[in-house]
Amino acid sequence: MLVPHRLDRADEAASVRGRRPKQAKLVQRPALCALVEAKPALCWSPDRIAGWLRRRLPGDTAMQISHEAIYPSLCDPRRRQVIDRSLTQRRRSARPLRRPKIARRPTRRGIIRGMVSITARPAEVEDRKVPGHWEGDLVMGTKPSAVATLVERASHCTTIVALPDGIKAEQVTPLLTGSLLGIPPHQPRTLTWDRGREIAEHQAITTGTRMPIYLCKPRSPWQRGTNENTNRLLRQYLPKGADLRTFSQADLDAVAHELNHRPRKTHGYRTPAEIYADLLNSSDALTA
Repeated sequence: MLVPHRLDRADEAASVRGRRPKQAKLVQRPALCALVEAKPALCWSPDRIAGWLRRRLPGDTAMQISHEAIYPSLCDPRRRQVIDRSLTQRRRSARPLRRPKIARRPTRRGIIRGMVSITARPAEVEDRKVPGHWEGDLVMGTKPSAVATLVERASHCTTIVALPDGIKAEQVTPLLTGSLLGIPPHQPRTLTWDRGREIAEHQAITTGTRMPIYLCKPRSPWQRGTNENTNRLLRQYLPKGADLRTFSQADLDAVAHELNHRPRKTHGYRTPAEIYADLLNSSDALTA
Protein backbone atom coordinates (compact mmCIF):
# COMPACT_ATOMS: atom_id res chain seq x y z
CA MET A 1 0.00 0.00 0.00
CA LEU A 2 1.36 3.42 -1.06
CA VAL A 3 1.88 6.03 1.66
CA PRO A 4 0.01 9.38 1.26
CA HIS A 5 3.06 11.57 0.55
CA ARG A 6 4.12 9.24 -2.30
CA LEU A 7 0.65 9.50 -3.77
CA ASP A 8 0.91 13.29 -3.63
CA ARG A 9 4.21 13.23 -5.51
CA ALA A 10 2.80 10.83 -8.13
CA ASP A 11 -0.26 13.04 -8.62
CA GLU A 12 1.95 16.09 -8.99
CA ALA A 13 4.19 14.35 -11.53
CA ALA A 14 1.16 13.19 -13.55
CA SER A 15 -0.23 16.72 -13.47
CA VAL A 16 3.03 18.14 -14.84
CA ARG A 17 3.11 15.55 -17.63
CA GLY A 18 -0.48 16.30 -18.54
CA ARG A 19 -0.17 20.05 -18.82
CA ARG A 20 -1.12 21.54 -22.18
CA PRO A 21 0.02 22.86 -24.52
CA LYS A 22 3.15 20.76 -24.72
CA GLN A 23 6.16 21.74 -26.77
CA ALA A 24 6.32 19.61 -29.90
CA LYS A 25 9.18 17.14 -30.18
CA LEU A 26 10.25 18.75 -33.45
CA VAL A 27 10.59 22.10 -31.64
CA GLN A 28 12.81 20.54 -29.02
CA ARG A 29 15.06 18.87 -31.60
CA PRO A 30 15.96 21.20 -34.52
CA ALA A 31 18.22 18.63 -36.19
CA LEU A 32 15.38 16.11 -36.32
CA CYS A 33 12.99 18.81 -37.51
CA ALA A 34 15.29 19.78 -40.40
CA LEU A 35 15.59 16.14 -41.47
CA VAL A 36 11.84 15.57 -41.29
CA GLU A 37 10.98 18.80 -43.12
CA ALA A 38 13.20 17.87 -46.08
CA LYS A 39 11.25 14.69 -46.86
CA PRO A 40 7.70 15.98 -47.61
CA ALA A 41 9.25 17.99 -50.45
CA LEU A 42 10.08 14.58 -52.00
CA CYS A 43 6.43 13.49 -51.56
CA TRP A 44 7.24 11.26 -48.59
CA SER A 45 4.36 10.57 -46.20
CA PRO A 46 4.83 10.92 -42.40
CA ASP A 47 4.66 7.14 -42.06
CA ARG A 48 7.39 6.74 -44.69
CA ILE A 49 9.56 9.37 -42.96
CA ALA A 50 9.22 7.68 -39.56
CA GLY A 51 10.06 4.26 -41.00
CA TRP A 52 13.05 5.61 -42.92
CA LEU A 53 14.44 7.21 -39.75
CA ARG A 54 14.15 3.90 -37.88
CA ARG A 55 16.05 2.16 -40.64
CA ARG A 56 18.62 4.91 -41.25
CA LEU A 57 19.37 5.78 -37.60
CA PRO A 58 18.62 2.65 -35.54
CA GLY A 59 19.09 3.09 -31.81
CA ASP A 60 19.34 6.88 -31.96
CA THR A 61 16.24 7.76 -29.93
CA ALA A 62 16.91 11.48 -30.29
CA MET A 63 16.39 11.15 -34.05
CA GLN A 64 13.24 8.99 -33.93
CA ILE A 65 9.67 10.21 -34.22
CA SER A 66 6.33 8.54 -34.90
CA HIS A 67 4.22 9.38 -37.92
CA GLU A 68 1.43 10.49 -35.58
CA ALA A 69 3.78 13.09 -34.09
CA ILE A 70 4.61 14.43 -37.56
CA TYR A 71 1.02 14.78 -38.74
CA PRO A 72 -0.03 17.46 -36.19
CA SER A 73 3.03 19.58 -36.92
CA LEU A 74 2.35 19.34 -40.64
CA CYS A 75 -1.44 19.36 -40.86
CA ASP A 76 -2.93 20.95 -37.74
CA PRO A 77 -3.38 24.73 -38.22
CA ARG A 78 -3.95 25.16 -34.48
CA ARG A 79 -0.39 24.13 -33.78
CA ARG A 80 2.41 26.64 -33.76
CA GLN A 81 4.26 26.43 -37.06
CA VAL A 82 6.97 23.80 -36.81
CA ILE A 83 7.05 22.41 -40.35
CA ASP A 84 6.25 24.56 -43.37
CA ARG A 85 2.53 23.83 -43.89
CA SER A 86 2.81 24.57 -47.61
CA LEU A 87 4.40 21.11 -47.81
CA THR A 88 0.92 19.63 -47.38
CA GLN A 89 0.52 20.32 -51.11
CA ARG A 90 3.12 17.61 -51.67
CA ARG A 91 1.00 15.04 -49.84
CA ARG A 92 -0.73 12.39 -51.94
CA SER A 93 -4.14 13.94 -51.24
CA ALA A 94 -2.79 17.54 -51.38
CA ARG A 95 -5.16 18.33 -48.51
CA PRO A 96 -4.02 20.60 -45.66
CA LEU A 97 -6.03 18.49 -43.16
CA ARG A 98 -6.43 14.77 -42.56
CA ARG A 99 -9.82 13.47 -43.63
CA PRO A 100 -11.45 10.03 -43.62
CA LYS A 101 -11.58 8.11 -46.87
CA ILE A 102 -14.85 7.93 -48.84
CA ALA A 103 -15.84 4.64 -50.44
CA ARG A 104 -16.19 4.71 -54.21
CA ARG A 105 -19.40 3.63 -55.87
CA PRO A 106 -19.06 0.58 -58.10
CA THR A 107 -19.30 1.13 -61.85
CA ARG A 108 -21.01 -1.08 -64.42
CA ARG A 109 -18.76 -3.11 -66.71
CA GLY A 110 -19.51 -4.72 -70.04
CA ILE A 111 -19.00 -8.35 -70.99
CA ILE A 112 -15.60 -9.18 -72.48
CA ARG A 113 -15.37 -12.13 -74.86
CA GLY A 114 -12.98 -14.98 -74.16
CA MET A 115 -11.98 -13.62 -70.77
CA VAL A 116 -10.15 -15.80 -68.27
CA SER A 117 -11.24 -15.31 -64.67
CA ILE A 118 -8.79 -14.58 -61.88
CA THR A 119 -9.89 -17.88 -60.31
CA ALA A 120 -7.84 -19.64 -63.02
CA ARG A 121 -4.67 -17.70 -62.15
CA PRO A 122 -1.70 -19.85 -61.01
CA ALA A 123 -1.40 -20.32 -57.25
CA GLU A 124 2.18 -19.00 -57.27
CA VAL A 125 0.86 -15.49 -57.93
CA GLU A 126 -0.60 -15.20 -54.45
CA ASP A 127 2.55 -15.50 -52.32
CA ARG A 128 4.54 -12.84 -54.23
CA LYS A 129 7.69 -14.97 -54.06
CA VAL A 130 7.93 -15.50 -57.81
CA PRO A 131 8.66 -12.31 -59.81
CA GLY A 132 7.01 -11.33 -63.05
CA HIS A 133 3.33 -11.26 -62.09
CA TRP A 134 1.82 -7.87 -62.91
CA GLU A 135 -1.38 -5.97 -62.20
CA GLY A 136 -2.78 -3.18 -64.35
CA ASP A 137 -5.60 -0.71 -64.89
CA LEU A 138 -6.33 2.78 -66.18
CA VAL A 139 -5.94 5.99 -64.21
CA MET A 140 -8.52 8.46 -65.47
CA GLY A 141 -8.19 12.21 -65.84
CA THR A 142 -10.74 14.50 -67.43
CA LYS A 143 -12.66 12.29 -69.86
CA PRO A 144 -11.58 10.75 -72.09
CA SER A 145 -7.95 11.20 -70.99
CA ALA A 146 -6.21 8.37 -69.15
CA VAL A 147 -2.94 6.51 -68.68
CA ALA A 148 -2.36 2.79 -68.14
CA THR A 149 -0.42 1.58 -65.10
CA LEU A 150 1.45 -1.69 -64.65
CA VAL A 151 2.69 -2.79 -61.22
CA GLU A 152 4.85 -5.83 -60.48
CA ARG A 153 3.35 -7.64 -57.48
CA ALA A 154 6.54 -8.72 -55.72
CA SER A 155 8.49 -5.44 -55.93
CA HIS A 156 5.68 -2.89 -56.53
CA CYS A 157 7.81 -1.52 -59.37
CA THR A 158 5.60 0.67 -61.58
CA THR A 159 5.38 1.48 -65.29
CA ILE A 160 3.06 4.16 -66.66
CA VAL A 161 1.90 4.06 -70.28
CA ALA A 162 0.70 7.19 -72.09
CA LEU A 163 -2.58 6.82 -74.02
CA PRO A 164 -2.69 9.97 -76.14
CA ASP A 165 -5.24 8.64 -78.65
CA GLY A 166 -7.94 7.45 -76.25
CA ILE A 167 -9.04 4.56 -74.08
CA LYS A 168 -10.83 2.28 -76.54
CA ALA A 169 -9.48 -1.25 -76.82
CA GLU A 170 -8.04 -0.70 -80.30
CA GLN A 171 -6.14 2.36 -78.99
CA VAL A 172 -4.90 0.79 -75.77
CA THR A 173 -3.85 -2.62 -77.13
CA PRO A 174 -0.75 -1.65 -79.21
CA LEU A 175 0.62 0.69 -76.54
CA LEU A 176 0.07 -1.78 -73.72
CA THR A 177 1.60 -4.57 -75.80
CA GLY A 178 4.66 -2.45 -76.53
CA SER A 179 5.15 -1.64 -72.86
CA LEU A 180 4.85 -5.30 -71.82
CA LEU A 181 7.38 -6.30 -74.47
CA GLY A 182 9.84 -3.93 -72.75
CA ILE A 183 9.88 -6.15 -69.67
CA PRO A 184 12.97 -8.43 -69.52
CA PRO A 185 12.16 -11.66 -71.43
CA HIS A 186 12.42 -13.99 -68.43
CA GLN A 187 10.27 -11.74 -66.24
CA PRO A 188 6.69 -11.53 -67.61
CA ARG A 189 4.47 -14.36 -66.41
CA THR A 190 0.89 -13.07 -65.90
CA LEU A 191 -1.12 -9.87 -65.98
CA THR A 192 -4.21 -9.25 -63.84
CA TRP A 193 -6.59 -6.53 -65.04
CA ASP A 194 -9.95 -5.02 -64.18
CA ARG A 195 -13.01 -5.77 -66.35
CA GLY A 196 -12.80 -2.49 -68.26
CA ARG A 197 -13.65 -2.36 -71.96
CA GLU A 198 -10.14 -1.12 -72.69
CA ILE A 199 -8.90 -4.71 -72.23
CA ALA A 200 -11.45 -6.23 -74.63
CA GLU A 201 -8.62 -7.23 -77.03
CA HIS A 202 -6.78 -9.10 -74.29
CA GLN A 203 -6.32 -12.13 -76.53
CA ALA A 204 -4.30 -10.04 -79.01
CA ILE A 205 -2.11 -8.77 -76.16
CA THR A 206 -1.50 -12.32 -74.97
CA THR A 207 -0.61 -13.41 -78.51
CA GLY A 208 1.87 -10.54 -78.85
CA THR A 209 3.49 -10.92 -75.45
CA ARG A 210 2.88 -14.58 -74.48
CA MET A 211 1.56 -13.23 -71.19
CA PRO A 212 -1.80 -14.66 -70.09
CA ILE A 213 -4.27 -12.06 -68.82
CA TYR A 214 -6.66 -12.79 -65.95
CA LEU A 215 -9.63 -10.55 -65.20
CA CYS A 216 -10.95 -9.71 -61.76
CA LYS A 217 -14.48 -10.41 -60.64
CA PRO A 218 -16.97 -7.53 -61.12
CA ARG A 219 -16.68 -4.74 -58.54
CA SER A 220 -13.67 -6.39 -56.89
CA PRO A 221 -10.76 -3.93 -57.20
CA TRP A 222 -9.20 -5.49 -54.09
CA GLN A 223 -8.24 -8.47 -56.27
CA ARG A 224 -5.57 -6.25 -57.82
CA GLY A 225 -4.89 -4.33 -54.65
CA THR A 226 -1.21 -3.61 -55.41
CA ASN A 227 -2.25 -1.71 -58.52
CA GLU A 228 -5.10 0.07 -56.72
CA ASN A 229 -2.74 1.29 -54.02
CA THR A 230 -0.21 2.45 -56.59
CA ASN A 231 -2.88 4.33 -58.54
CA ARG A 232 -3.79 6.21 -55.36
CA LEU A 233 -0.14 7.17 -54.97
CA LEU A 234 -0.09 8.39 -58.56
CA ARG A 235 -2.94 10.82 -57.88
CA GLN A 236 -0.30 12.99 -56.24
CA TYR A 237 1.16 13.50 -59.72
CA LEU A 238 -1.86 12.85 -61.95
CA PRO A 239 -4.87 14.61 -60.37
CA LYS A 240 -8.40 13.69 -61.39
CA GLY A 241 -9.09 17.12 -62.87
CA ALA A 242 -6.07 17.07 -65.18
CA ASP A 243 -6.05 16.29 -68.89
CA LEU A 244 -3.65 13.35 -68.85
CA ARG A 245 -3.11 13.65 -72.61
CA THR A 246 -0.84 16.61 -71.84
CA PHE A 247 1.65 14.28 -70.12
CA SER A 248 4.23 12.91 -72.54
CA GLN A 249 5.70 9.44 -72.14
CA ALA A 250 8.88 11.12 -70.88
CA ASP A 251 6.84 12.94 -68.21
CA LEU A 252 5.24 9.69 -67.11
CA ASP A 253 8.59 7.89 -67.05
CA ALA A 254 9.89 10.59 -64.69
CA VAL A 255 6.87 10.11 -62.40
CA ALA A 256 7.40 6.34 -62.38
CA HIS A 257 11.10 6.80 -61.63
CA GLU A 258 10.33 8.98 -58.62
CA LEU A 259 7.70 6.56 -57.34
CA ASN A 260 10.01 3.57 -57.80
CA HIS A 261 12.71 5.26 -55.73
CA ARG A 262 10.51 6.08 -52.73
CA PRO A 263 10.92 3.68 -49.77
CA ARG A 264 7.96 1.45 -48.97
CA LYS A 265 6.89 0.20 -45.56
CA THR A 266 5.99 -3.20 -47.00
CA HIS A 267 9.64 -3.63 -48.09
CA GLY A 268 11.13 -2.56 -44.76
CA TYR A 269 11.55 0.92 -46.26
CA ARG A 270 13.60 -0.29 -49.20
CA THR A 271 12.55 1.03 -52.59
CA PRO A 272 10.70 -0.87 -55.34
CA ALA A 273 13.68 -0.24 -57.62
CA GLU A 274 15.99 -2.00 -55.14
CA ILE A 275 13.64 -4.97 -54.79
CA TYR A 276 13.11 -5.24 -58.56
CA ALA A 277 16.87 -5.17 -59.22
CA ASP A 278 17.36 -8.01 -56.72
CA LEU A 279 14.59 -10.01 -58.41
CA LEU A 280 16.17 -9.52 -61.83
CA ASN A 281 19.58 -10.58 -60.53
CA SER A 282 18.19 -13.71 -58.88
CA SER A 283 16.27 -14.62 -62.06
CA ASP A 284 19.41 -14.12 -64.15
CA ALA A 285 21.29 -16.44 -61.81
CA LEU A 286 18.63 -19.15 -62.14
CA THR A 287 18.56 -18.96 -65.95
CA ALA A 288 22.36 -18.83 -66.36
